Amino acid sequence: MEQTLLEQEKFIRLGFFFGVFILVAIWEIVAPRRSLTISKSLRWGANLGVVVLNTLLLRLLFPTAAVGLALLGEERSWGLLNNLELHPLLGVIIGVGFMDFVIYTQHVMFHSVPTLWRLHRVHHADLDYDVTTGARFHPIEIILSMVIKLGVVLALGPSATAVLIFEVLLNAMAMFNHGNIYIPVAIDRILRLFVVTPDMHRVHHSVHAPMTNSNFGFNLPWWDRLMGTYADQPQEGHTEMKIGLNELRDPKLVSTITGILKLPFVPYLGEYTINRRWK
Repeated sequence: MEQTLLEQEKFIRLGFFFGVFILVAIWEIVAPRRSLTISKSLRWGANLGVVVLNTLLLRLLFPTAAVGLALLGEERSWGLLNNLELHPLLGVIIGVGFMDFVIYTQHVMFHSVPTLWRLHRVHHADLDYDVTTGARFHPIEIILSMVIKLGVVLALGPSATAVLIFEVLLNAMAMFNHGNIYIPVAIDRILRLFVVTPDMHRVHHSVHAPMTNSNFGFNLPWWDRLMGTYADQPQEGHTEMKIGLNELRDPKLVSTITGILKLPFVPYLGEYTINRRWK
């Protein structure tokens, strides 16, 4: 069965990607949360262009990616979970949950280390916040993220099923919680007990430093609460909050594909570390 998953992996991932993308994009038209400030065609061209580039790079550098490594790990008993007698369902739950915690920790790390922040600020420099923001990452960050993920798969030994579920969830939830979509406050308060909602994660994209260093989660909301990085609402409210980075406001730099690729090498870093940002 898991060998079949490997063979169908790219179709499963692409199917979920396009399905969720179209659903959230339509939702943004029908019930937007905020008014956009930058040309949508300009931003979408740049953001989706980076997505295509990242996808091609990953397929070129890591042909079988994490799912293939998980299958190999199962065959050769690599990693912790492959050496424990666990019910398959429990193994999937542990695998998905642990990998989600690693993504949370990685996200904090990319905010804490100046060199990594140079890469990650590509994601935060988007001047608007919508479904395409969730997939806007510099290619070097994407490659580093894959290396980290492969290391976790080797050490933890999750099943190929767990890895595929995690990757599908991560991509789908990143588009959902970056969506410019309206969810009634009462429903949002219930949803954010179980998943990261758009209103919860949007706080993380505020120009205000303390807010930028809160709500790091992508899938599960519990890590932020447990680690003390949870923030309930932005200071000025969701419709008035300023998105992006104060030091990077030029659309020609942050909303074009060439600008996005050059962004890590722009000299000015701003206040990048968590300790300095929280002062």
